[in-house]
Amino acid sequence: MSGRTGIRLPGVAGELRSYVPRTQPAVHAPGGELRSRIVYSAAHVVADPYRSVRDGPAAIDWDATLAFRRHLWSQGLGVAEAMDTAQRGMGLDWAGAAELIRRSAAEARSAGGRIACGIGTDQLMAPARTLAEVIAAYEEQLAVVEESGSRAVLMASRALAALAKGPEDYLEVYGHLLRQSAVPVILHWLGPMFDPALTGYWGSDDLDAATGTFLDVIAAHPDKVDGIKVSLLDARREIGLRRRLPKGVRCYTGDDFHYPELIEGDEQGFSHALLGIFDPLAPVAAGAVRTLDTGDAAGFRALLDPTVQLSRHLFGAPARFYKTGVVFLAWLAGHQSHFTMVGGLQSARSLPHLARAYELADGLGLFPDPALAEARMRQLLVINGVPA
Repeated sequence: MSGRTGIRLPGVAGELRSYVPRTQPAVHAPGGELRSRIVYSAAHVVADPYRSVRDGPAAIDWDATLAFRRHLWSQGLGVAEAMDTAQRGMGLDWAGAAELIRRSAAEARSAGGRIACGIGTDQLMAPARTLAEVIAAYEEQLAVVEESGSRAVLMASRALAALAKGPEDYLEVYGHLLRQSAVPVILHWLGPMFDPALTGYWGSDDLDAATGTFLDVIAAHPDKVDGIKVSLLDARREIGLRRRLPKGVRCYTGDDFHYPELIEGDEQGFSHALLGIFDPLAPVAAGAVRTLDTGDAAGFRALLDPTVQLSRHLFGAPARFYKTGVVFLAWLAGHQSHFTMVGGLQSARSLPHLARAYELADGLGLFPDPALAEARMRQLLVINGVPA
């Protein structure tokens, strides 16, 4: 290593530092279905860089997008489709999301893979005036997911957050949807750090009060709730919430800061997972859970704990731009041929942020071809004016 030429990476203060990339990837043997935990990776979409979009669905490279889902299934992970990792509400419109759901669900049937798909109200072009409009928008999307044969993830609605006057409005909307769902759904509580428009969700800025309303929704329809996905980046709150769930209702952690300890669990239970960070971490995450399947909790943590630094970096404030780092790492790893995102979101993070993401990911051995990742990183640096 000492004889190799390093790559010069920019730091946050504008300085250039030398980093010597590794030459070999970490090896994680593929395996079968995970046994002790249900693990979904929220998956990104690959943009089509050759199409200009003004009106109509977002430009998606369907071959590369579906190939990445097959990669996740090959690791033993489930796919959480059309979620915020796929840029719902940040470049991926409902028309594109509906097509993504149909295509991915068909691919899941062919591959024998687990899939759950997000539904919301993002087809509403103007602010909703009534709860009935919000319900109708949710119903339209629920029909698409159910017709595809997938489980639905009932995502938080910006329209409902803007319209609701209090907890009773959330109870009405969610109660209506749960009563009519064909199969149990996953309820998703996405915190305002991921989407400021969701501030005060469940009818209160007080998280204790909001938690109470959330639990009231579940308690009224426990047979219609497969589980909950909690994305509040607060491990203690998630643990407290999962201990209050009705029997049979799962907790899927969405905490990209504390996932190793939450998945491992304690004497009173554990969390399953539905995580955006498992998009770039798929082989490591699957290998860690397979280790946990054998009862080796220490081995599980030894594999997964070192990844938290990368996750915290990618999800640093403003957390909603974590998608940029996820797609960047997919490009470096060779899962796509370019670093372009729908809605131009590739510009949402700075060059020093991306450079640090490369350094951390390379240190973990995440790139199947470290030489390719290094070459692409050098290419990006040159384009941005860093001397070769």
